[in-house]
Amino acid sequence: MFVYLSKKIAIPNNIRVQCVSCNRVDGYIACGGDDGLLKVLKLEAQSSNDSTLRGVAAASNLTMNQALDSHKGRITVVSWNERHQRLTTGDEKGLIVVWLLLKGSWYEEMINTRSKEVVRAMKWNWDGQKICIAYEQGGVIVGSVEGNRIWGKDLKTIQLTAVEWSPDGRLLLFGSSSGEVVVYDTNGNFLSKLLILCANTGTLEDTAKVVVIDWYNDHYTFGYFEQNCPTLAICFDNGRCQFMRSELDNEPVLLDTRIHITWAQWNHNGSVIAIVGSAHDSTGKESSNVVHFYSPFGEHLRALKVPGKELSSCTWERGSLRLVLAIDSFIYFANIHAEHKWCYFADTVVYTFSKPSRPDKCVVFWNTKTNEKYVKYFSNVLSLASYGDLCCLTTMSDEANTKQFGVILCNSIGSPIDCKYIGFTPTYLAMTATHVAAATYTGFYVWHFKNIKQLATLEVTGKRKTGSEKLYHVDDVPSGAGGDILDFSRASAPTDDPLRALALSDKMLIIGRASGILHQYSMPSLSLVRKHRLQNVPHHLTLNSNSSLLAIIDASGLMMIFNLEAKVTSSDGQDSYGELLQFERKDVWDIKWAEDNAEMFAFMEKTKLHIYRGIEPEEPIVSNGNLCQFKNLEVKSVFLDEVLMDPEKTTVQNVDIKEVKSLRDARHLLETSGIDEALKFIELNQHPRLWQLLAEHSLEKLNLKVAQHSFVRAKSYGGILFVKRLANLQNEDMKRSEIASYFSRFDEAEKIYLEMDRKDLAVGLRKKIGDWYRVIQLLKSTSSAGADHLLEEAYNAIGDFHADRQEWHPAIQNYVLGRNQERLSKCYYMSDNYKGLKEMTDFLPENHSLLPEIAEMFVTVGMCQEAVDAYLKCNQVQQAVDTCIRLNQWSTAIDLSKKHNIKEIDTNLVKYAEVLLQSKKIFNAVELYRKANHFLEAAKLLFQVAETEALKQMLPLRVKKLYVLSALLVEQYHEHVKHAQVPKAKKRGVETSSALAGLLEEDSRAISDTKIIDNAWRGAEAYHFYTLSQRQLYEGHMELAVRTALRLREYDDIIDPIRIYSLLGLVGASVHAFSILSKALSKLESIPTLSQEQKKQYEELALEIFTKNSPKDSKVNKVDCLSCGAAIPDTCTSCPECETKFPVCIVSGRSIFINQFWMCPTCKHRAYEKEIVNRRNCPLCHTNIQ
Repeated sequence: MFVYLSKKIAIPNNIRVQCVSCNRVDGYIACGGDDGLLKVLKLEAQSSNDSTLRGVAAASNLTMNQALDSHKGRITVVSWNERHQRLTTGDEKGLIVVWLLLKGSWYEEMINTRSKEVVRAMKWNWDGQKICIAYEQGGVIVGSVEGNRIWGKDLKTIQLTAVEWSPDGRLLLFGSSSGEVVVYDTNGNFLSKLLILCANTGTLEDTAKVVVIDWYNDHYTFGYFEQNCPTLAICFDNGRCQFMRSELDNEPVLLDTRIHITWAQWNHNGSVIAIVGSAHDSTGKESSNVVHFYSPFGEHLRALKVPGKELSSCTWERGSLRLVLAIDSFIYFANIHAEHKWCYFADTVVYTFSKPSRPDKCVVFWNTKTNEKYVKYFSNVLSLASYGDLCCLTTMSDEANTKQFGVILCNSIGSPIDCKYIGFTPTYLAMTATHVAAATYTGFYVWHFKNIKQLATLEVTGKRKTGSEKLYHVDDVPSGAGGDILDFSRASAPTDDPLRALALSDKMLIIGRASGILHQYSMPSLSLVRKHRLQNVPHHLTLNSNSSLLAIIDASGLMMIFNLEAKVTSSDGQDSYGELLQFERKDVWDIKWAEDNAEMFAFMEKTKLHIYRGIEPEEPIVSNGNLCQFKNLEVKSVFLDEVLMDPEKTTVQNVDIKEVKSLRDARHLLETSGIDEALKFIELNQHPRLWQLLAEHSLEKLNLKVAQHSFVRAKSYGGILFVKRLANLQNEDMKRSEIASYFSRFDEAEKIYLEMDRKDLAVGLRKKIGDWYRVIQLLKSTSSAGADHLLEEAYNAIGDFHADRQEWHPAIQNYVLGRNQERLSKCYYMSDNYKGLKEMTDFLPENHSLLPEIAEMFVTVGMCQEAVDAYLKCNQVQQAVDTCIRLNQWSTAIDLSKKHNIKEIDTNLVKYAEVLLQSKKIFNAVELYRKANHFLEAAKLLFQVAETEALKQMLPLRVKKLYVLSALLVEQYHEHVKHAQVPKAKKRGVETSSALAGLLEEDSRAISDTKIIDNAWRGAEAYHFYTLSQRQLYEGHMELAVRTALRLREYDDIIDPIRIYSLLGLVGASVHAFSILSKALSKLESIPTLSQEQKKQYEELALEIFTKNSPKDSKVNKVDCLSCGAAIPDTCTSCPECETKFPVCIVSGRSIFINQFWMCPTCKHRAYEKEIVNRRNCPLCHTNIQ
């Protein structure tokens, strides 16, 4: 970064300024000082007709200078509430004033005083709702923005010096004069003391005073500079600082600034902290004011010495383009030029910024001509470089405990072309058309990559060559051989003279070291040619177009030019190469050599652009842009500071192009003195751009002779051919129209053609430049032959334009008008407009060549029926069947195979089912059979699964569901067989006999499947009553549980009899139905699978129960049998007299003794109407019955 003082404002009466603070939203600057001095200032850029004078380069006026008079004592603190446009000030007498902006002026809103206490610090939280006020004697008050006191506390043992909110507003940090930092929550409860590792002075004093605590909290707006970077800064008056990632950070960044710190503050995005104070000389008597700039990781970026006796405070302006300093009775402004991560190539500016919503870096590829942006995301972008049509990014892996860094080549839309991974931090980066050089402080890595054409094509072997790589330590002396072993641990070994700068060209690699020594390596062999010694430490190096001159900028902004080819003879007669030219410029922060002239260069000095030809300067131009390119006597720059203020909204106005003096003079001579004078001037100042300018002006004047001569001198082969073509034209109007077209004045050329009544030429012109909308307008105004064909071509071209930009709706509209069915179908597909694609299928004639392509589009999105229709329309039946199989629509596949007599379908079905069963994907096989209408096979598989689950004694509810599913499949089988015979019967006209044939077919098939077809619901019934009985038992419905359990006796072939009769005995005992209990125990004792020990336990249990109780039921309810009228117990499942079997209620488990009941339409099971009326689903098969 580069810093310099740019402006000074004096305070009247020489009153010393103690504190200063900037409102980063509205730009107001508040400064407070002795004797109650309080002023609010505002600097605004002066309006100018030159749109390129922007930012710190634009002249600024003091638009507000309001003095506020409420304070009488020394102002100790000023604090802005930016969200609510309020200013809060406090003084040494305890007076606090809240100021409000009203109609362009600041007025008192609230006043609070706490006599005889000094207001030491004040901070608003992140949303401006709360303010914390800290008094020197230990008093703390937290209030709201409305002026209400929330809580107060006296920290009597602490002398407070600083206060800060956490970014989320949940914590408060207090700094003291003893060097301690204590943490409280937002309600004033003590939490802990902060771990301080940097305060010890190393002298007799044991502690240092906390001067400032600043916790970066703008991450909601600007994000973080880097992930996991420190944001909490604690600074002490002895010059020690501690940067922490959170209040719990045990490994903070520690640094010693070696100055007496008076204030510190983060910039707007937390990437730089400014620390101000005074430094003593070696004698300790004289001191000087200095501003140090550090990164969050403690890296020293820049130091700025400032005049005056006491530097008391500092604050950043919005955008961090200026730093405001309070020095004695003056307000100084220092301009800041940050070293942004950016590059320029192929009319594209690449820059990075952080988004609050994303952890990685946002990299924008912005085309400055079309204003199109391509956004990519990379993790931890470290540096960028560019050359020709490519750029290079270095990134760091975001994986924990990994030290891997990526070197990525990208094109102008951000697409990666190639990449490499290296093992050290690539701090410095440079590239040419074939090489990338990356360096750290101790070593450098050079990668010879393939160019774009070679990268785009594969080698004959099918493998792409990756290019050569070389790696050296900075202390190595390479001879051109070796370096192929990539030992990054060796290249990262410490050195006493670290690397500080890097420059690369096709001929050489230049490395600058901290001692001022330059290493010159030849390219591409990378042999050390020679060393040069400088008196300054290089900070930035750049080579001219032929690698003969090297521009050097040191850390202080001093620029020098070093001639690498100059031969120097020393006093002892020794010859050496390399000489420092007698050229120096101060305060330089950017330089760019001309690409087409080795002696021309442009550089930025403060806010001025200087252009030199050799050592001859031109008049400087006011500018503040970052230099992009110097070519064709034009310097292109981008206002990167303004771009990064709102990085997602760029305009072409952010790019500025300045012409050099010779180009401006030649243009002026052509406009005022004519071609002859300009020709003489250009002969003296030859450059292809000047000859091009003369040629273009001569064309305008129809002076073809001079134009041809100028094109020859400019080496423009296209221009020469154009002049020859003009010379062959006899019509002057045709010449004027061609020249207008050459200069892109197409409207003028078209007007000339239309005046000549040559509309065909006008249409041809618009076709050449791709202005198809105008082509349509011209064609619609005429009725000439062939206009329809040209209209279709124009509509199709417009459709292609929108389709390339994925604007599918306008593309569809134009393809419809252009009758382009092929591209229309692709647009329908890409825009997910399958309805339009289906209508297009219906519209196309049979056997159209597009139908198979459209069918495949439907297949890719799973639309089986539409794909089948398309295939059938083009007579590709087999593809239709294959599509059904591919999309698992076997029922449709079987119907198609039967209709078109394809016999392989059943075989494929069986084979596919066998594969699924072998892979133990039983449910997939069930679904396969179900979709193919093979319901009985699916039911058999489910029956097998249910029986297996039952043997494993899995959850009864799961087993019941499996039985229900298999039974439902059997029901579907019945319906399918019945309905499959109806169309055949109607076709033959013998419906009755055919229906009978269907029943006989079902019966004949069921001979081997009797158990499944005839007893489809038995398994479901068994587990339904089993779970129902247990539910009734746990819910306390004992009588119902007994009736349901009695029903289970019919299912001892499905459920283990031990479980059935154990449950029956349990529920019988619960209602004192000892007869039922006796029978259950007797049944259990007779089960042959029980061991003798288990049978003995049942006998002992029966003996214990029935020695006390008679085996009779305590209560028996009688009902009349519906058939014979006999009185029978209501627990009976069938009549003992006439053996009539009673239906069962699937809701309660009771037998149904009435003739009116409810029946499920699906499973045909019954229930009492009063018990089913409030249910939504059938309790057995779960069919919706409402």
